[in-house]
Amino acid sequence: MKILVINTGSSSIKYQLFDMATEKVLATGIAENIGSDAGSLTHTTMAQDGTPQKKRISANHMDHSKGLTRITALLTDKDHGVIKNTSDIGAVGHRVVHGGETFQAPGIIDKSVLDEIENNIPLAPLHNPANLTGIRVARSIFPHAPQVAVFDTAFHQTLPKHAYMYALPYELYEKTRIRRYGFHGTSHAYVAQEAADFLEKPLERLHLITLHLGNGASAAAVQNGRCVDTSMGLTPLEGLVMGTRTGDIDPAIPFFLSRHLNMSIDDMDDLLNKQSGLKGLCGENDMRSVLDKAAKGDDPARLALDVYTYRIKKYIGAYTAVLSRLDALVFTGGIGENAPKIRERCCSDLSCLGIEIDPDKNMADTQALRQISPMNAGVAILVVPTNEELKIARETQKMVEG
Repeated sequence: MKILVINTGSSSIKYQLFDMATEKVLATGIAENIGSDAGSLTHTTMAQDGTPQKKRISANHMDHSKGLTRITALLTDKDHGVIKNTSDIGAVGHRVVHGGETFQAPGIIDKSVLDEIENNIPLAPLHNPANLTGIRVARSIFPHAPQVAVFDTAFHQTLPKHAYMYALPYELYEKTRIRRYGFHGTSHAYVAQEAADFLEKPLERLHLITLHLGNGASAAAVQNGRCVDTSMGLTPLEGLVMGTRTGDIDPAIPFFLSRHLNMSIDDMDDLLNKQSGLKGLCGENDMRSVLDKAAKGDDPARLALDVYTYRIKKYIGAYTAVLSRLDALVFTGGIGENAPKIRERCCSDLSCLGIEIDPDKNMADTQALRQISPMNAGVAILVVPTNEELKIARETQKMVEG
């Protein structure tokens, strides 16, 4: 079966086509700046020797429908395509950001699923509408193929009530569903299973902390295969320090900003989500730039690293207490996989929890799944490359094949 995975944003479409017999990526790409005069489409296929063959075309003022139509044309191109026609695609898997309390697992898309995704728009007003657009366009282009929604929030739906409830008046939860939902669930689920396979132990017997560290960042406590706590909350703003997001702050700060600086709700939304985090502390939201500036003695960059890694260490300690024991600590995401100095700082002085890094293993120049703790350490520290698209493809195949 060939499965097309689609991740539709408000101004982009990311996609990968998998041959599930081998889980090989046949094609991948992204349509960017949809709706603008700077629109473009980058499409990559793999040659027989594994060499990427990249093609970039201008796509000015295209909408999502035209964007996905162009993607389909590239996939089925007579000379350079990877499938003969659209009927070669056995199923389409869609990343959907918010499933609310409705979805604890992926769902085959029908009217009821579409209605529930739409009902959850208030919980993800920037993401769910775009996800719905991608689904509707894909259903028109691939009417023969089952379509499956895979939700970022689903993995966290196993949180116990005491972990997902906020100490607000209970009627607010009943009326508006204000609670902790968590995000990056597809990534946390994928790396948890990969870690279990690497350790050759059933996931159902492991206690893990998974750290998805990218421009967005979150932590999850996984007990016997079930997520029991996660750092992001009602929105992706809560929790760890991120590229441009604050993470945890005193909830009275917006009141202070409103009263003393006359900031509007929109101003504060922009400040907390887009102007804070690493960017707010040192002017850079790319961790590579932060590390480079810190190495050159830049004090704001050094402070940003201190704040960033201190917050992660606090979550490691808290989640170890929640889990009662820790078998493995898992790093993933662009920073988690590629920034050894961040991993080192996150794990320093945590020997009291059995956490100890092997410096040579940590600095090894490899992209492979690996253990970076000494073999006799109390806690296995792993670097696990995430692959959310493959996870979505696997879930889609599982749903379609029953």
